[in-house]
Amino acid sequence: MPIWLENPAASDDDIDACRAMIRQGSRTFFAASLLLPPAIRSPAYTLYAFCRFADDEVDGVDREQDAVVRLRDRLARAYDGDPLPSATDRAFADMVARYAIPRTIPEALLEGLAWDTDGRRYEDLSGLYAYSARVAGTVGAMMTLLMGVRDPLVLARACDLGVAMQLTNIARDVGEDARMGRIYLPLAWMREAGIDPDAWLAAPRFDERLAGVVARLLAAADALYVRSEAGIAHLPIGCRPGILAARIMYAEIGRVIERHGLDSVSRRAYVRGRRKLALLAQAFATAPLVPGGNPMPPLDETRFLVDAVTDHALGRIRPDPARGPWWDMQRRIVWVLDLFERLGQRDGLPASERGRPARLAGLEP
Repeated sequence: MPIWLENPAASDDDIDACRAMIRQGSRTFFAASLLLPPAIRSPAYTLYAFCRFADDEVDGVDREQDAVVRLRDRLARAYDGDPLPSATDRAFADMVARYAIPRTIPEALLEGLAWDTDGRRYEDLSGLYAYSARVAGTVGAMMTLLMGVRDPLVLARACDLGVAMQLTNIARDVGEDARMGRIYLPLAWMREAGIDPDAWLAAPRFDERLAGVVARLLAAADALYVRSEAGIAHLPIGCRPGILAARIMYAEIGRVIERHGLDSVSRRAYVRGRRKLALLAQAFATAPLVPGGNPMPPLDETRFLVDAVTDHALGRIRPDPARGPWWDMQRRIVWVLDLFERLGQRDGLPASERGRPARLAGLEP
């Protein structure tokens, strides 16, 4: 089926460009996306291409302070139906209109990127949750809307998953961030462990005190991964394997960090290709069995995202796009072959050639 039938206001070339951006820059998302129904993949590629583009703009070599201003202008044009003439902008404008995505949500994403340009640090876990809500909870909320789900409880769990993934991202990149002059670990936790944040940033090194801080952060992420599964259980069945795969693979990064002795200063954890393939198979097999769990309210820090959807007029949106048989063998063969090709290309590269770490969860190389 031609891509334009799935996303008619964006051309085949526009969607292909978005897909190529993710294929080259985000192995975890690209691998998980192969388990999504075809009708979901095109807008999902668009969403993550927009996030990748925004992350790259703010994280450019010169790190211009007006990068967020330019991104806000592009966002405004997309919502006005007058996107800039680029594949990402055209596809994104089409996506937000078709799926009735409240402008508050991508605006919050850009706010989180602005916090980065300001060099903001976070005193406690609540502050880190607020940041993670913006740079990752927003993505979880938008992905849920792409699946045709607007239930507040499911959106709350999607935000939990996004925040958990970002906490994992931060735990993995402690050393990388420090070498760029950034600290995302809760400052109060560092001081409680006997670490002066400014002195540590001037000469970052790993020790048992820092290991304890990283362990606390991974424990907070794991608690949110558990909460998130109740939302996965209420997604359309065709969407569950892909989202469960992202949840399982990102949580596995935490296990790799633990196997490294919680040292994410001198080394960077990543899930190897063969292990990733095994986790994809696990997600594919267990997705129908994910328990629903008990209803829980959203985190205080993500509530505004859920409220934005609840308060937003629906307009004209797509029906549930995942009614086809999720076990379709042809699609399964395609994603397996594609995955083998991708993992075979990447696993042979030295770490220096796998690309820089990304700020946003799910966008890592």
